[in-house]
Amino acid sequence: MAWPWLAGCATHPAPLAPASPLAGTRWQLLAIESMSDEQPTARPAEPARYTLSFGADGQARLGLDCNRGSASWQASPAPGDTPGRLSGNLVLGPLASTRAMCAPPSLEPRLAQALPYVRSYLLLEGRLHLTLMADGGVLTWAPLAPAQQPP
Repeated sequence: MAWPWLAGCATHPAPLAPASPLAGTRWQLLAIESMSDEQPTARPAEPARYTLSFGADGQARLGLDCNRGSASWQASPAPGDTPGRLSGNLVLGPLASTRAMCAPPSLEPRLAQALPYVRSYLLLEGRLHLTLMADGGVLTWAPLAPAQQPP
C-alpha cells in the first residue's frame, strides 16, 4: 500500500557542486608579496621546499621548508571565469604542522603565518595566486613538476 502523504517527506540529494580546479593540483612557492613597503617580497632560494597540494578529499598538504603540515580547504568558483583565468573564494582550515626549527634563512614562519589569511585564488598563466585578506599580500605558486613532487 502506498502512502501518498509521505511523498513530501522524501529527500532528494543536493546537486553536487562542480569540482574545484584546485583539486588534485600541486604547487611550489615562488614569492610572498606584501602590500606594505616595510616588508619586501620574499622569494625562496629552493621553491620546492615550500609546497602546497590540494587533495580531492578537502585536505591540503604542505611542505614548509623542514616542516610538514596539513589543513582543510574549501573553494567556491567566482562567476564569469574564462578559459585561462579561473578564480574564486578559498578558505584554509586551521593549520597543523610539525615544529622543527628550520635553518635560516627560512620562509616557514612567514608562510605559516600567512596561510590562515588566504581568502581567494586566481589561476592565471600557469600560476596560482592566493590573496590574503585585507590586502595583506599575495602568495604566488608555480606547478610542481612530477620529479619534484613529494612522496
